[in-house]
Amino acid sequence: MTQLFEPPQSDYGTPYWDATRDERLLVPYSTTTGLPFWYPREVAPDTLTPDVDWREASGQGIVYAVSVMHKPGPGRDPAAGPYAVALIDLPEGVRIMSNVVGIEPDAVTVGMAVTVCWHELSDGRKLPMFQPT
Repeated sequence: MTQLFEPPQSDYGTPYWDATRDERLLVPYSTTTGLPFWYPREVAPDTLTPDVDWREASGQGIVYAVSVMHKPGPGRDPAAGPYAVALIDLPEGVRIMSNVVGIEPDAVTVGMAVTVCWHELSDGRKLPMFQPT
């Protein structure tokens, strides 16, 4: 796989990124309401307080929506061709955006069961992607 754009790391996202080094997908939760949210951020969006807990996700999901990108994105090799960007519903109650790999991009469908897989970044963090279950 070609080198991808590497996301920056903030202090409040450190628990998330540290877990990716061990190939564990964490979801942030509001400790006040117990509700999950996505994306990792400094405060829980439902309470606007820094009371955030991190819980391990199953790594399973269902494709909610998919778009095949025919132009290379940041850090992508144009020779790598099209790729699938999808919204993935996790059973923990959040929807995340990622790539679906290990299958032709045009074969990714809404409702497809997927499992997290990992793409290593240059600093040892890993980027969660998904592949068909």
